[in-house]
Amino acid sequence: MYTVRIQDFEGPLDLLLFFIKRDELDIYDIPISRITKEFLEYLHFMQEMDLEVAGEFLVMAAELMQIKVRMLLPPEPGEEEDADPRANLVQRLVEYKRFKETAEEMKKREAERMLVYERGYRAADEHIVEEETLEDLVRDVTFFDLLASFKFAMDRMPKRFIHEVERLNVTIDEQIAYIEDFFTRRSEATFFDLVKDMVEKIRIVVTFMALLEVIRARKVIVRQLEPFGEVSIIRNVTGI
Repeated sequence: MYTVRIQDFEGPLDLLLFFIKRDELDIYDIPISRITKEFLEYLHFMQEMDLEVAGEFLVMAAELMQIKVRMLLPPEPGEEEDADPRANLVQRLVEYKRFKETAEEMKKREAERMLVYERGYRAADEHIVEEETLEDLVRDVTFFDLLASFKFAMDRMPKRFIHEVERLNVTIDEQIAYIEDFFTRRSEATFFDLVKDMVEKIRIVVTFMALLEVIRARKVIVRQLEPFGEVSIIRNVTGI
């Protein structure tokens, strides 16, 4: 299977589209103040997790704040009064949405076609798992869905006040082993199930990063039964 990445895929436009879909907003009438607040919150959350934030996210944050200011101020001299500062952003979002939907449709048709006619050299394609279809592996679960699941788990954790400062040595390899052991005893769980007994925030963060590695290695699969619903983590019987 050939993977085609379009510009800004899983980037700032994808995050904005995530908000628009989740909150069922009108893409042609974006509540810029609300979506800017949510974008900055997610950006701050990603930075708190020590995830590398690409410069394009920071550029988008600056652009959103600029649009917000322009909507509050009177039009500049020579600028049309009815000019919408959101117009350029809306056009880019619409184009991105169209490209993404086309890519998803092509991926769906490829999966359907493979059920009818076996492609040559299919056995040599490392991206294909014989026992499962592509839809079984990931059902439209994006990084932002996983991040939302992580934020949900963090928000539900009880607030604990620890006054003693103690260095906690925890590695991604250790948490990968923890996840693998966890799924030898359970076939399906949520991220909250994985971390609900953990006290230290850093251990939860490292566990999330370990989960991304385990997903990449196809030892578990993730599935979302409904849009923006809880993300389920399922043991891949061929992986663990």
